[in-house]
Amino acid sequence: MMKLRELAHARTGDKGDVSNISVITYQPGDYAWLLQHVTADRVQAHFAAFVRGPVRRYELPGLGALNFVLEGALGGGVTRSLALDQHGKSLSSSLLDMEIPDRA
Repeated sequence: MMKLRELAHARTGDKGDVSNISVITYQPGDYAWLLQHVTADRVQAHFAAFVRGPVRRYELPGLGALNFVLEGALGGGVTRSLALDQHGKSLSSSLLDMEIPDRA
């Protein structure tokens, strides 16, 4: 197993109670591996403790990126929540710690 951060970096944003996390490969050849192993279901399970809504994945093959939209992820909204660790930048760092299978 390896950490997602070994193949990709992330960018985030948040608006209201929705967090947006883009996972971008360092190498274009790793995009297919991410498609297979970084699914909406796996991201939902990774954040199961506090993401209350659905997780949707959007594929951006031209950028070698996956974009995840996490609804109900910010404790009611960034300006309403006292949980600083749930803001977008912290969520992206947590997602990059997700373990995925080693490349063959």
